[in-house]
Amino acid sequence: MDVTSSFTTLLVEDSMSLGALYTEFLRADGAQVTHVNHGEDALNELKLRQPDLLVLDIQLPDMSGMDILEAVQKDYPNITVIMITAHGTIDLAVDAMRSGAFDFLVKPFDAKRLSITVRNALKQRQLVNLVAKYESSLPKPHFMGFVGESLAMQTVYKTIDCVANSKASAFIVGESGTGKEVCAHAIHNAGNRKDGPFVALNCASIPKDLIESEIFGHTKGAFTGAVANRDGAATQAHNGTLFLDEICEMDLELQSKLLRFIQTGVFQRVGGTKEEKVDVRFVSATNRMPWDEVKAGRFREDLFYRLHVIPIELPPLRVRGKDILLLATNLLKEYNKEEGKNFKGFSREAKDCLKGYSWPGNVRQLQNVIRQIVVLNDSETVELAMLPVQLTTELESTSVSQSNLAQSFNSKTEPYQRVEDINANNSEATHASAFIGNIEQGAFVIPKAAEAVVPKVDSGQIEPLWLTEKRTIENAIERCDGNVPKAAALLDISASTIYRKRQTWEELENSLSH
Repeated sequence: MDVTSSFTTLLVEDSMSLGALYTEFLRADGAQVTHVNHGEDALNELKLRQPDLLVLDIQLPDMSGMDILEAVQKDYPNITVIMITAHGTIDLAVDAMRSGAFDFLVKPFDAKRLSITVRNALKQRQLVNLVAKYESSLPKPHFMGFVGESLAMQTVYKTIDCVANSKASAFIVGESGTGKEVCAHAIHNAGNRKDGPFVALNCASIPKDLIESEIFGHTKGAFTGAVANRDGAATQAHNGTLFLDEICEMDLELQSKLLRFIQTGVFQRVGGTKEEKVDVRFVSATNRMPWDEVKAGRFREDLFYRLHVIPIELPPLRVRGKDILLLATNLLKEYNKEEGKNFKGFSREAKDCLKGYSWPGNVRQLQNVIRQIVVLNDSETVELAMLPVQLTTELESTSVSQSNLAQSFNSKTEPYQRVEDINANNSEATHASAFIGNIEQGAFVIPKAAEAVVPKVDSGQIEPLWLTEKRTIENAIERCDGNVPKAAALLDISASTIYRKRQTWEELENSLSH
């Protein structure tokens, strides 16, 4: 806040004459002042609106100003408080400052003394806000059950923050083990429904004949074994969140009933005739590509559009860079405590292996690996030999492949042609799409047969392919005025891929600089 701009102040002073005087002092400094005489009136006013500044008399007719200060610190911690009294003592001033007051003024005081105190209070408030804004812009290593500070995960955190208070349906897409249920819990706990129920239903684990009853409930006698009325997930999630995991596994016939429920909030129990209405926020998840399921006829298109309002893509662990070691370290501490072990960290070789492994099972697989290490070993350092054989085997295979690749580049014959900058013309998006497509498929070089798409380079110096890729993507982002999602769409890749590649480039540049 600019200290020279207008600010709002609540003045609590039981003396009408002093209240009028202090009001004039404050208005001269640009304050919009509300004056009340009693503590109860002050608390009621705070419920209606929160001022920037509270000037509070300690001795009031109905209660102590110290009690009001305590309530303000508990319920409205962002309000700056200045205490005033005609019976000031050092002990009282110390108590007020310890309780959270910014300053303590003893009556009588003049306009200049009040003005200096108010300006100092507003400057402190401005600095606190700037620090909070700066801290909020820093990468978050932990967020609502997630661990990770990569760019890809920061994007997920921002999306969750933005959608948490909305009632719009969220659709989480990600490979198995990436944390889709953690994401659903985060959306629920970060929003205004956090005090309501969170009900999770796995559509793949419930038999086809029972899933309708699981969602909507049933009445007594609706089918064999229905010995009493039973609430379904829809009823249980009233005023909360209903999480439908593996939604693409749901039977087509039930999808139509779910569609009506999402549209109206109204449903009927199995075997019942009475309609029930609930207030539910829907969060869905799948490890498949939902639009591919729609095109294949396994998922209703109209249901897709109802649920796929806010898409959230969880990145696989293999593209999260340094998050792998961050997660591994956190899991090591957690399992150390559970198993009573004394592991302190990982050896360099173990770290390299963890970072280089592809993690097909994602975070869930990493959890199992660290748990296995902690249970089966006693040491202070996790060594390479303690890691499961599938991790070390892949590391050896990768080393052999890199060695063969280096030999092919150093050979005198040149069976492959280096990639030049993609020309900035109308066909740029087409060339970029073809280029990035080869990168996504793991191709490190482009055969000469591709010269019709990628122009030949006359220079004899071979440039690392990642530099060319970096220049291409950054050029696209610049042409889109910094809009990463738009650039990703033109390049025919996902925005998370760009964030991942930026992370990789940063690590490569750091390693080259050392």
